[in-house]
Amino acid sequence: MSRIAIIGSGAWGTALAISLAQRRAEQKDQRHGHSIALWSHTAAVADAMAQHRENRTYLPGYKVPDAVQPTADLAQALASAEIVIGVMPSAHVHAIYSSMAPHLTADQVIVSATKGIVTSGFDTRSYQRITEVIAAALLAHQLSLPRAVLSGPSFAQEVAAGQPTAMTIACLDTTLAARLQEELSGPALRLYTNDDVIGVELGGALKNVIAIATGIVGGLELGHNSAAALITRGIAEITRLAVACGGRRETMAGLAGLGDLVLTCTGELSRNRRVGFELGKGHRIDDILEGMGGKVAEGVLTTRAALGLATAHGIEMPITTQVDAILHHGKSPREAVAELMRRPGRDEL
Repeated sequence: MSRIAIIGSGAWGTALAISLAQRRAEQKDQRHGHSIALWSHTAAVADAMAQHRENRTYLPGYKVPDAVQPTADLAQALASAEIVIGVMPSAHVHAIYSSMAPHLTADQVIVSATKGIVTSGFDTRSYQRITEVIAAALLAHQLSLPRAVLSGPSFAQEVAAGQPTAMTIACLDTTLAARLQEELSGPALRLYTNDDVIGVELGGALKNVIAIATGIVGGLELGHNSAAALITRGIAEITRLAVACGGRRETMAGLAGLGDLVLTCTGELSRNRRVGFELGKGHRIDDILEGMGGKVAEGVLTTRAALGLATAHGIEMPITTQVDAILHHGKSPREAVAELMRRPGRDEL
């Protein structure tokens, strides 16, 4: 039995806790199950989960099993944990890992389940993947731990409901990846290993930007042809940037690339697609985000960082450029689509 700490009790963190606890319930021999701590930054949320065995704030309607121990005490959550899974919003990664560092030990493994690209705290022109942010936060405390990435097509509600889901666990250490594959897989969660950490992280982050674009097309009622074109050309620009940053093209054709992109661009549960849809309907981004009840659409923050990263590598990202113009510069969604259609012709490959 492994002790796992999940840091972040939003919808996705709670769903992972439920999924891991289902593995314990399936095991006749409880030694093969997990003990799971689920940390919340808000004591009221942790207390309510412990009392009602349900995360009524972020994932209502799904039972939190007894094997999951909600807590707002970071030291308590991390104590004796063998695997630490970070599921906080990207904007809070550096601060939370800095707070975690004094409670971490050299024998622990970090698994990042946060999707995003953020501006370096030291240089607003420098952009970092989440595992890079984690490494910097821990290094400031003279600590270095092995890191892996969990990503792929996975709506929290469906994972919590036990619906079959396949994801990627990426780690440079293939032996550790195999261990995490075994530890985190469950009756309804199948994991595939990959050593392309860069590609897996960028695929998971950048697909949110394309999902906003696809939502805009839906809000403008431009039809399925437009959505299909955006998804297809979206994977093209995601791949260009991922390869330029050191990722592999084939990773973008896998679960953490195309798989996650298709889900987030087409699924009704996608927050990023919903943001785009409301933009297409003419609503202001501030009003849209305010109406999300504290839930995060990572693509809003990732868009600007993605463009910064693309500029640094000399990569053209026309869809991302237009999404940024809509989100941050007040451009009309209809004009943005028209501008994409007016771009000079080129060879597809």
